[in-house]
Amino acid sequence: MTSYRDRRRAAARARLERDMAVRAESARRRKRIKTIISGSAALVVVVGAVVVVTMLAMDDGDGAASAAASPESCVYQPVADPSAASPEPLPDGIQQVGAPDESSVVRSGVQLMTLNTSQGTLRIQVETGKAPCTAASFTHLAGQQFFDETICHRLTTEGIYVIQCGDPSGSGMGGPDYRIRDENLPVDKVPTYPEGTVAMANAGANTNGSQFFIVYQDSELPASYTVFGHVLQGLDIIKRVASTGVEPTDPSNPGDGAPKAEVKIASMIIDPAAPSLPDLPPASPLPAMSTPSVAPSETASPAS
Repeated sequence: MTSYRDRRRAAARARLERDMAVRAESARRRKRIKTIISGSAALVVVVGAVVVVTMLAMDDGDGAASAAASPESCVYQPVADPSAASPEPLPDGIQQVGAPDESSVVRSGVQLMTLNTSQGTLRIQVETGKAPCTAASFTHLAGQQFFDETICHRLTTEGIYVIQCGDPSGSGMGGPDYRIRDENLPVDKVPTYPEGTVAMANAGANTNGSQFFIVYQDSELPASYTVFGHVLQGLDIIKRVASTGVEPTDPSNPGDGAPKAEVKIASMIIDPAAPSLPDLPPASPLPAMSTPSVAPSETASPAS
């Protein structure tokens, strides 16, 4: 017969095992959230100093609330110091496109962004009045066909639910040769990033480039990522892509990697700013799903 002392020891062991399991799951979830908005590290030269930049890297929200509003002026900070006596070459994946002109920034109204992709057409309302610096950057880059023939290189299906696009290199390290300040951060919003939100990836405060993510299911993240729009049509496309799963970058994070169904942006078109958007055309029927294999070089290794 089992003694009282043995039963107490068994109960204590069971509680310990449950606590360890809970802590392990909590750690796995924190790792998923930390790495979902993260990519491979790239060395970027900024004003003569070398810093490690991880596209979409999480900083656990420290200092995010200070940039909730749009800055008074749009400062597009060069990735490399243009005044250096011997300028360093741009890092791999960074394209020299030149920064938008401050005179082109519109601080009111909305814009229509149309993404023609291999999986169908998405239409996004860009909040020009709330995120004018970001909107001006997208208008500038789209006018140079910066996003044409680029893939959405990352999808997450556990913990948070986003697809990440906007990197011409497809590696998670690419972008333009300038950085944008944070604006329109969703401080005190619940959830912080609801379904349909379109927001900027970053490597910490005020390091936005061209990478952005689309939220296809409510996701709780620190309010550290500039919200510049929301999906009007085509969210069903992203949900359908998500349903096919990912090619995991890290076996320990099976819900994080390149989407099995490739999403390639054929073109990005952004209409001029207006007080409101005109009526949208009916959504087109979804094309047949294409699921080509994804080479390992096309995915980004998550930060630890």
